[in-house]
Amino acid sequence: MVRGLVGSVLVLLGGLVVATIPPSAAVAAVDTLALLRGTAVGRMAGLVVVLTGLGLIASAWLHLCRSCARADVREQPALLARVRTATAVWTLPLLLAPPLFSRDGWSYAAQGTLAHRGISPYEHGPWSLVGPRSVPGPIVEGVDARWMATPAPYGPVPLIGGDLAAGLTADPWLLVVAHRMIALVGLVLLAWAVPRLARWCGTNPALASCLVLASPLTVANGVAGLHNDLLMVGLMAAALVVAREHGWVAGAVLGGLAAGVKLPGGLACVAVVLVTLPAAASVAVRVRHAGRVAAVAVAALVLPGVVWGLGIGWLGALAVPGTVNTPLSLPTVVGGWLDLVAQASGAGTPDGTFLDLVRLGAQVGIVVVAGWVLVASPTGDARQSVRALALVTAATVALSPVVHLWYFLWAVPFVAVQRLDRGAMAALVALSLVAGLVAPMDSSLHGAYLAIVIGSLVVAAVAVLLLVTRRARERLAGISTDAWTSSIDATVVDQG
Repeated sequence: MVRGLVGSVLVLLGGLVVATIPPSAAVAAVDTLALLRGTAVGRMAGLVVVLTGLGLIASAWLHLCRSCARADVREQPALLARVRTATAVWTLPLLLAPPLFSRDGWSYAAQGTLAHRGISPYEHGPWSLVGPRSVPGPIVEGVDARWMATPAPYGPVPLIGGDLAAGLTADPWLLVVAHRMIALVGLVLLAWAVPRLARWCGTNPALASCLVLASPLTVANGVAGLHNDLLMVGLMAAALVVAREHGWVAGAVLGGLAAGVKLPGGLACVAVVLVTLPAAASVAVRVRHAGRVAAVAVAALVLPGVVWGLGIGWLGALAVPGTVNTPLSLPTVVGGWLDLVAQASGAGTPDGTFLDLVRLGAQVGIVVVAGWVLVASPTGDARQSVRALALVTAATVALSPVVHLWYFLWAVPFVAVQRLDRGAMAALVALSLVAGLVAPMDSSLHGAYLAIVIGSLVVAAVAVLLLVTRRARERLAGISTDAWTSSIDATVVDQG
């Protein structure tokens, strides 16, 4: 646990060098920090510190995963408590950090301020906060220029939280801290829901919680990056648990609120429908029940924005994230390659033709997968409902037109509680580890491309040490052993 804490402190300290910080922030006036941030060598040193910290967190996490995997039923409650404590300890130093590895947090602060000032963030970008002489104020100094003129593509839930925070302070750093606290609500919900989902699936709740809560993926992208996705997936997991334990209406409300963070959160309603139907429900019954769940979820999605005066203008801004091409998006890669082939062959098609077509087809594919799961998956079975949600969220990430590292948070909680074979477990561990380690390799390095290249090589070396060496393989074998998946008797699966 101490190793992870030291790693988190190093991530914080190195992050102050590589992250975007508004020039008006008090910390920006610190001479030593300004010197480091102002030179390529300094930024490289900061990157090395960050990567060292992430490596320590990853090592501590792998050790904790192995301890959880070896636990018998009697030891699991104590280890579950240990996982939750480790998560809190590793998270604590990052609470006061600036947005790390992404500048989205500064956009959140600006969008919340827009809402507080009565300016619709669905109609205006952060530029509307710029002074009368076009001099950027502190609240927009950290916002990525790409998003200064774009409206918010998020639902009303984070904007309401941002509005409330802006009513307490105008300091952009404190607003970022407030948005990180909002994101941590999702982490708390996962800490509550994941053990229950694991018990439904007959798996080890301590190990499942460790894979979800304390992983480098979650710490680096969910907590340090303070992305809304962490809150969204926490609400999704809670929606499924609440639906089973308290009825479909409560589950649909939480599913609607998850969509009110980011629209994919509404996919939780597919599982809410399945888990609250009787066994072997017919297609007609499924469709009728899905209509009821959808009606309640849409009400929970729309009403907060209407009551708060935000409206539903965010629906028109859903295309904003799609204005960037990300190499993690399979449809984007395939469509881009097809466009290149078309140009090389002299087909004469306009630029982006196949990119748009493949992306559109992929989005239709998401709807098809969700519909197929809804009509074909077993009903009234808690384990199968979690499996259905894992399938739908994984398909959504795979087919999304835009994929960032933090999008993997959508599926991991529902995959981690499944009965996975050795290969699948090793793949999940590797994904969570690498997605955390490579988090700093983005625009936060301010164009320091040499630093990105060298940093990528360092990450590759660390990943080899943690995943491929003999000792690493033995550690992974200890985590992914089949024994842990049968450590809970099937009779407790339905006891929540």
